[in-house]
Amino acid sequence: MPPIEAPKDTGTSAAAAPAIENPVIENPVIENPAIETPVIETQALTKVYPGEVTALDGLSVSFAPGITGLVGANGAGKSTLIKILLGLIPPTSGQARVLGRDCATSGEGIRTLLGYMPEHDCLPPDVTATEFVTHLGRISGLPSTVAKERAAESLRHVGLHEERYRLIGTYSTGMKQRVKLAQALTGAPRLMLLDEPTNGLDPAGRTAMLELIGRIGAEFGISIVVASHLLGEIERICDHLVAIDGGRLLRAASITSFTQASQVLAVEVEEGLARLQAELAARGLAAAIQGGTLLVPLRGDGTYDVVRDCVADLALPLCRLEQRRHQVEELFREDEETQYV
Repeated sequence: MPPIEAPKDTGTSAAAAPAIENPVIENPVIENPAIETPVIETQALTKVYPGEVTALDGLSVSFAPGITGLVGANGAGKSTLIKILLGLIPPTSGQARVLGRDCATSGEGIRTLLGYMPEHDCLPPDVTATEFVTHLGRISGLPSTVAKERAAESLRHVGLHEERYRLIGTYSTGMKQRVKLAQALTGAPRLMLLDEPTNGLDPAGRTAMLELIGRIGAEFGISIVVASHLLGEIERICDHLVAIDGGRLLRAASITSFTQASQVLAVEVEEGLARLQAELAARGLAAAIQGGTLLVPLRGDGTYDVVRDCVADLALPLCRLEQRRHQVEELFREDEETQYV
């Protein structure tokens, strides 16, 4: 990216941000969040829409530097939280701060520091990508020449350099998503808020978008919040995760703490799963079948020996025997046997 200068404290659009000095985060993986300065903090944040519709209900959470996944089902309150963080709508009660600034009183100042990628298609079809991204750069306060340079660099980074002079209306869904990401990056923000960035993409397109987001965080040292309801995507690129449901916090922690090894062995055989379950029960191990996997409580190294002996005695073809790892999706399961605690 071209040299970055500190911005003037002027208003801007939510979609783009002016040039600012971009701090370098040497290690975005936070091992001890207690010693990090959060990029986002909320305290008892509540938003009630007309008709007594509660979108956020006393949400208190901190976002550490790095790439953080904001996960929850559709309607969990993710988009409402992003709008409050941008200073676009006021909370009913509580407080939210972004990069140390109060969202209720410093919305314009906050938007000079952020890049925002909205969820829905909001691109004009009759202008080129270069014209659109340059225009948003100008709106944010960049001089004309600098805005053009930043637009070209951002479009190159998201893989649209060769297609930058085409009308946006001729773009595929994946290309349009990249344009939205490019305009969020143009102002060299300190923090990016990406609302469902893989929305409408096929599997290959989702993979490419996630890789791109990961590179932006690593190469530019920009903290990123990725709002998504696709839990598998969050596990792939994020350092931290904030899970909300019904406007309330379920859990906030590092991804590694969510996906750490459990005290359960996962056993898979080509055939005879029920016979293996019965044999383990006869030897004092109460195993449960989940899909095509037998889950065996791990009581020490001896458990491996018992499972091995049972498989051998029954002459079953063993496919898998390993300590099971937790998955983020377990947060949202109602089954008490698999839900996180």
